[in-house]
Amino acid sequence: MINGKLIKVCGMREEKNIREIEQLGIDMMGFIFYPKSPRYLLDIPAYLPEKVSRVGVFVNEEEVTVETLSERFSLDYIQLHGTESPEYCQQLQSKGKQIIKAFSVLEKEDLNLTQPYESSSDYFLFDTKCEQYGGSGKSFNWEILEAYNGKTPFLLSGGIGPGMANALKAFHHPMCAGFDLNSKFETAPGKKDVNQLKEFIHQLM
Repeated sequence: MINGKLIKVCGMREEKNIREIEQLGIDMMGFIFYPKSPRYLLDIPAYLPEKVSRVGVFVNEEEVTVETLSERFSLDYIQLHGTESPEYCQQLQSKGKQIIKAFSVLEKEDLNLTQPYESSSDYFLFDTKCEQYGGSGKSFNWEILEAYNGKTPFLLSGGIGPGMANALKAFHHPMCAGFDLNSKFETAPGKKDVNQLKEFIHQLM
């Protein structure tokens, strides 16, 4: 944790990059199992992180596929970015999976969608609303989250990049558990700039 916040780096694929990013003091590392994503992970890398939690990202996937990949990659969390139902989440939870349910946010009313998932999610993830699943690399107005009064902690996502450390440090919400970092720290889809991330994490301290 950095200043009490979880740091999640998502969209990892390459062995060397995984090893280097794992050493930066992050808490979670995400692997995307959505075939339409440019960061789609098809095969097990030669190395998977051992010091951080492994998060598998899925979009409207068959439950049996999620369970199979969860076992294959020894995932600690299942992150769901589609229209999965609360019952779907509960079913995975009942089999010992920890759930991160993602929600696309544009206006305060979007936060109402979280209510049915309160008992079936360990974390929510708030991302920028866009046409495609899995994020747009753009930020949304964080002031909207002042309207969130749920009991489930959340990760803030959506276009967080270099130069935003002070803004994150100034963002305060009692249920904000951490930050999700991805495309703004890449040199190519699925490959993170280690030095850039290292500097950013240092700025968060």
